[in-house]
Amino acid sequence: MANHKSAMKRARQNIKRNERNRQQRSRLKTTLKQLEEAIAENNSEEAQSRLLVSVRLLDKIASKGLIHKNKAARKKSNLTKKVNQLAAGA
Repeated sequence: MANHKSAMKRARQNIKRNERNRQQRSRLKTTLKQLEEAIAENNSEEAQSRLLVSVRLLDKIASKGLIHKNKAARKKSNLTKKVNQLAAGA
């Protein structure tokens, strides 16, 4: 346990940040899962709207450093491909 005043404050801040980061990661996973479900159901309109939400969230989380920016770019690219293939097939 921290003994110095500044170390105690840092520990409190870390707890808050850890909780906020966990919530953001969970929100991202949920959003991506919903998009994958819409793709699996061949629901083109739903997939398009969920893609916009997912891309925005990926950008936001990558800018905060929760995930690497290249991982976010790769996810966006793969998801966009899937949604575009779905739209082309429909």
